[in-house]
Amino acid sequence: MRLALSLVADPPPHPDALASRCAAAGVAIERPPTLSDLSAISAFLGEWLAVVDAADVGARAERLNALLRATAAYPRLTDHAGSGWHIHYREPDQSLSSLLSTLISVGTALHLSGRGMHRLGRCAAVGCGNPFADFSRTGRQRYCSHACGNRDAVRRHRARAETVKMP
Repeated sequence: MRLALSLVADPPPHPDALASRCAAAGVAIERPPTLSDLSAISAFLGEWLAVVDAADVGARAERLNALLRATAAYPRLTDHAGSGWHIHYREPDQSLSSLLSTLISVGTALHLSGRGMHRLGRCAAVGCGNPFADFSRTGRQRYCSHACGNRDAVRRHRARAETVKMP
């Protein structure tokens, strides 16, 4: 989910940048990324944002289930990279954009089902609106970053101070 949020907030400008971001996130890249991967992952992320922006948990589940239907394969055990046995929810030899779509869809489903269907949203800071995944202990995150939360707190404080000053 963190990779998805990163790709939405700062889309990679070229395939090498996408490969670097994936490598930094620990995604094993089996095929070099292409311009086609860039446009496909961009289109997928637009669909994924519909999950973020769903009006209620029922709509969120419905939208995410549609992404899972389109991207995930039956779970299987693999030791393809020699790094130990693990579960894959994807077909072998997928393009990078297809692989990322699967990882993001399944990762989102695991996050929401494990932590709560409400733990995905848009930043509440005025003028921001970036998506975030709530990894907090309490499950009440409202901002995409500490910086946005701090800016909003300062804005609210100044607004209260102005109200108090006015007779």
